[in-house]
Amino acid sequence: MSDIRYDVVHAALNKSYALMDNDTSIDIHKCYEFRKQIILDDKSLTGNEKSYAIEYLTQNYDLDKLTFDEGTKRICENCNQECLATTYCEHCVRNYLKAKFSNWTSGNDVIDNLIKECQMNTIAPNCIPEWIPYNNLQNIEYLTKGGFSEIYTADWIDGTFIEWDSKEQQLIRFGSQYVVLKRLENVENANQSWLEEAKSHLTISNRWSEIVQCYGLTQDPSNGDYMLVMNIYDTDLRKYLQQNHNQLTWKERTQIAIDTINNS
Repeated sequence: MSDIRYDVVHAALNKSYALMDNDTSIDIHKCYEFRKQIILDDKSLTGNEKSYAIEYLTQNYDLDKLTFDEGTKRICENCNQECLATTYCEHCVRNYLKAKFSNWTSGNDVIDNLIKECQMNTIAPNCIPEWIPYNNLQNIEYLTKGGFSEIYTADWIDGTFIEWDSKEQQLIRFGSQYVVLKRLENVENANQSWLEEAKSHLTISNRWSEIVQCYGLTQDPSNGDYMLVMNIYDTDLRKYLQQNHNQLTWKERTQIAIDTINNS
């Protein structure tokens, strides 16, 4: 993919969105087909760039279908269930995660149940929160104090899940990844304030990873503090809405607001 001009591709994607009318923008399928055709007709893009752009559109198409629970379903050739996603089967992904439940534990039933609940509601292979063993994190360094929390950086050895391998029926990881750790203070016995913060991060990330991508939780064995493991570019809701004002439909904005209220 080194031959791809990402700035040109992103400009083409923005153009495909800007050309949509109101009727097209509120229909998930029409939006996808319209933007895909614009990309295919764009003579400024190479074949590889068109493939990359369409892959990006398809990933977002699957996310939209599952987020809003609408669109044409298909029968998965593996589990024989009806699924909405086109590039993977959401049921196969969830079944894979469920089969791994016995392989991990945080040592705290409340936290385990929270992570399991999020995994059983996951809508994409690259939006899956998990319990991350502390020994899977290396080069941990203090970064700053943010609000009431200490912030650290670290290298996550395995990295997050990024895609579903339909042939092998398994999730594929990114590999070594630079992440941010947010220490959660005053969390003895997983008190309500801490639990609500963790739940909010994990649940919103499960559906809107562009706003806040939280990969999961870990625990510092030196003092027992729990820590959120997050993407290095963590942003806030206001900034996300400002930066993506021309990309988000009103339907998406409304759903983000609903999800944020329900988990705040």
